[in-house]
Amino acid sequence: MKAVVLAAGEGVRLQPITATRPKHLIKLGGKPILEHCLDALKAAGITEAIIVTHYMGDAIREYFGDGKKIGMKLNYVEQPKMLGTGNAASMAEPYVDNDFVLVYGDLLFSRDAVKQVRDMYEKAKPSAVMAVVPVEKPESYGIVEVENHNVKRIVEKPAAGDAPSNLANAGLYVFTPKIFNKIRRIKASVRGEFELTDAVSLLIKDKKAVFAAEISKDEWFDVGKPWDLLDANVWALKRMEHKVLGNVEEGAHLMDKVTVAETARVRSGAYIEGPSFIDEGADVGPNCYIRPCTSIGKNARVGNACEIKNSIIMDWTHVGHLSYVGDSVLCEHCNLGAGTITANLRLDDGTVKMMVKDKLIDSGRRKLGAILGDNVKTGINSVLMPGVKVGNDCWIGPNFMLERDLPPHTMALLRENRDKTERKK
Repeated sequence: MKAVVLAAGEGVRLQPITATRPKHLIKLGGKPILEHCLDALKAAGITEAIIVTHYMGDAIREYFGDGKKIGMKLNYVEQPKMLGTGNAASMAEPYVDNDFVLVYGDLLFSRDAVKQVRDMYEKAKPSAVMAVVPVEKPESYGIVEVENHNVKRIVEKPAAGDAPSNLANAGLYVFTPKIFNKIRRIKASVRGEFELTDAVSLLIKDKKAVFAAEISKDEWFDVGKPWDLLDANVWALKRMEHKVLGNVEEGAHLMDKVTVAETARVRSGAYIEGPSFIDEGADVGPNCYIRPCTSIGKNARVGNACEIKNSIIMDWTHVGHLSYVGDSVLCEHCNLGAGTITANLRLDDGTVKMMVKDKLIDSGRRKLGAILGDNVKTGINSVLMPGVKVGNDCWIGPNFMLERDLPPHTMALLRENRDKTERKK
């Protein structure tokens, strides 16, 4: 059985992270989200996949190639325009001649989740099987009404209190090729998109059996907003096999499950608590504290007397000495000046809010730091307040306190420093 993996979306809600990479290539525990997806498919016995791409599709194809490095056979098809999941799925029709698994490539799910959906299909042979998962806020998902394993209807993001159940569409299906006939019959939504769930609803309307396989919430994770990446990173770190292969100097302390890649270096006095991941070429310490649930990317540098907590530090990023990074995401090629602080706790101890698609959203998190795009530089003793986002290629000057989001290619300086700069010109 082949898999069709939808990996065309832009991930707008994850800006500024997705300004320079597709959501599917964001690394968690050293692997892109899409690789975690493909690993789960492979572990469930599926070794051939068709990946549907659009936004920065070349980057996805370049990273995975023909799939040999991950032990799979991969083919690619381009979705010409972003016209929804139904349209994206239809792109794979020429490559599918039998029953197939379809998954959203920006989700995390386990091998067991794939096997559960596939096993239900093999046992009952319905027209389709879709995975469903219990969620706490049904109004944020497509909700599925189920009766004796049969899907009765799908309601997209019902109003609070009106959901027919708490079972969300988990973005994991088994279909026969007949689903393509239903996709051809669906109409565009008010957003101008053709939704895969509308094709599933047509199956139900035509009295075809569509079954729901309820998977455990522990076996699935949806990355929708920037702060979700922190929990997704924890999800990945807790499930990976940890090994210490690199150079760990005498006097460094590794506690619990920690990975140190072969070419990484952990200097004396570093104290690292797991689960944590240190990738190839990374250099950590001396005398720094890496707290649990931290991923440090390739060739990243964490300097003397720094503290990193529950954060994602991407490739080639340098955290200068005497700095604190908490509950934050730092993208590639960032450079934090000495004494930079990402504040992650409000003074009133309230939940942290963040701007997402021009709306201020309550993250529900008591602790949430900053989100930095690629190539961000901070001067010494700069402070980033809880929940701020910094676009790619920004500079934040010394002693500056950033209290609101910065758009890309912006320089933020204290007024006296701006005046000096103008006089020099």
